[in-house]
Amino acid sequence: MTDAAFPSHALLVVDVQKAGVTGDRAVPGAAALLERTADLIARARRSGALVVHLQNDGAPGSGDEPHTPGWALHLPVETGPKEFVIRKTRDDGFAETSLGSVLGTAGVGSLAVCGVMSEMCVQATARTALALGYRVVLPHDAHATQDIPAAPGISEAVPAAVVSRVAAWAISADADVTARAEDVTFASPSPGPQSGMSS
Repeated sequence: MTDAAFPSHALLVVDVQKAGVTGDRAVPGAAALLERTADLIARARRSGALVVHLQNDGAPGSGDEPHTPGWALHLPVETGPKEFVIRKTRDDGFAETSLGSVLGTAGVGSLAVCGVMSEMCVQATARTALALGYRVVLPHDAHATQDIPAAPGISEAVPAAVVSRVAAWAISADADVTARAEDVTFASPSPGPQSGMSS
């Protein structure tokens, strides 16, 4: 569990796009997820922390295909010196993007991660952040995913809540997993060299 007194210098909002949080394809509990994510963003802004919205460019025909309605970010962005949108084409938000350099330039040493999908882009991005030496906070109630359908001869359907829990458990030895988004705190980073900041 995280020490709530240790603030995050940045918030990574992973793929909170209309395709994943609205309509028939919305993750279970999307309304609550959006409420918690909006609160995290508001508190990060007030504290002077960096806010980075990751936006996935899906394949042609997918729900998040670029420049389709489902690709759009659902929550408002206040673009500026401490708030960015970074597009990506892979699960890992650091892969072939400017995320590492943005965090490094800002002097980020610790970050919180929220969004969708738990076992895919959220976990992949958090894993790379950990490998680069960042302190990572993962609020359990601020990431979500879909049910995994049954696979004959492999398993019955796996509920989304179980998938999210396993995704967090898999990195909990290194990341700080907190039960509630409201326990995450933020502070402004100090620009300059920090440990564990590779692009």
